[in-house]
Amino acid sequence: MTPVELSRTVLRAVRRAVDAGELRVTVPARAVVGPPGAGGWGDYATNIALQLARPAGQPPLRVAEVIRPYLVDADGVGAVRITGPGFLNIRLRDSVAVRLVRRILAEGTRYGRGDALAGQVVRLRIPYDVRAEVLADALGRIVASQGGRAETGHGEPVTLRPVPAPEDPAPLGADAARWALLHPAPHDRPRITADHLVQRESNPLFRVRYAHARTRALGRNAADLGFSAEPGPVDDVDGSGALVGLLADHPRVLSAAATHRAPDRLARHLVSVADAVLPVLPAVLPRGAEKPSAAHRARLALAEAAGTVLAGGLFLLGIDAPEHL
Repeated sequence: MTPVELSRTVLRAVRRAVDAGELRVTVPARAVVGPPGAGGWGDYATNIALQLARPAGQPPLRVAEVIRPYLVDADGVGAVRITGPGFLNIRLRDSVAVRLVRRILAEGTRYGRGDALAGQVVRLRIPYDVRAEVLADALGRIVASQGGRAETGHGEPVTLRPVPAPEDPAPLGADAARWALLHPAPHDRPRITADHLVQRESNPLFRVRYAHARTRALGRNAADLGFSAEPGPVDDVDGSGALVGLLADHPRVLSAAATHRAPDRLARHLVSVADAVLPVLPAVLPRGAEKPSAAHRARLALAEAAGTVLAGGLFLLGIDAPEHL
């Protein structure tokens, strides 16, 4: 169900409440439906009860309580919860999060690939500089992920001229060196320091690779406990909504990185995904004598989807995504 279809569903619920004599209002032409705000729940939320409170002559919470049973009864709606001053929060039967996780697990590291540059040839003319070479190499894969083809060469006119590295990044090793050159925007001066090698939270590359390795470890641990991933509702886990939003945004980020010749956008996105998934991971496995349940399978599926996005993004940057770290 799309937001437009859900908006019509909300209006039908209002009309049913009016026809039943429970509300005395003119049914509006449009109901605003969007992602739940702070303190929200589910896949979507609508402020229709707040919109109708004054013409109905009733408090928003009362209007929401009147509309809620008609909305719960609608096709495609799984559950409805009232939050705040009267927001109706809606979880679809086949929720956005469930469909997204299922799609990511089905597509694997190809998730996010699109046709934004289908049939286009992107000609990159770069100076003889190590950072330019690394950016062009990453852009070749990112452009290909959007259906285009990059042709890299030297000479004039230069079309990609990032700020050069202040020193040779090779002593950092291949992965850390690439990250040091790709994570900053091309117009920013990269830092070539040992900070890229430390295994602690202050190092963004470590956080990304650690988050990926942890998702893979959870899959192995779950197999030892006799269960596997199965997409399902995860809105009972704090932070899951933010993570789902970042995973859903991955295709747009890849398209923007290709279109604007900006691998740094992908690198920063991977850091955001890692920072969002790490707080979710402690809830994946059963604790103590707790037995694996549908909730654990759904959380594992979400974690594996995040790990898939991290692995795919690191591959496009030319950086290894280790299973163990």
